[in-house]
Amino acid sequence: MSTTTEQAAAAAPPQEIPKVAELGTTSAPLKSAAFFIGAYCKEYNEDFMLCKAESREPGHCLKEGRRVTRCATDLITKMRENCLAQFEAHWGCLEQNNQQYYRCRTEERPLNACMFEKLGLTKVIPGTPEGRKQIHEIENPTLKRQQK
Repeated sequence: MSTTTEQAAAAAPPQEIPKVAELGTTSAPLKSAAFFIGAYCKEYNEDFMLCKAESREPGHCLKEGRRVTRCATDLITKMRENCLAQFEAHWGCLEQNNQQYYRCRTEERPLNACMFEKLGLTKVIPGTPEGRKQIHEIENPTLKRQQK
């Protein structure tokens, strides 16, 4: 057996762990969907993080990691089916603006509204103090979108 074949066999995941396709998306759509993925896939994410706390060995949490990926894929598919125009507008803005959320609030608001209306998901930023408006809900923020 050649060294390359041995390395490939050693890197292959165990057979008992189901295979899962990659998300097939770039960083801007992932950043656009990030808070919704966090809410939609919360249980799977928590299981994965608990598993990682048990062991840092790379193969230890493959099953949990694949569950997170399948959940995120499911949500991205639902976003495309239900809020495609708003999703594309938001991630396109992020792509053009160095992935800075504050520059894309105008495109973000319709996406947030669509996600709530069609999928019942609300964007919530963890760590926002109780009783304070989420940053993306502030009408006149201190940092305003710069003119192009």
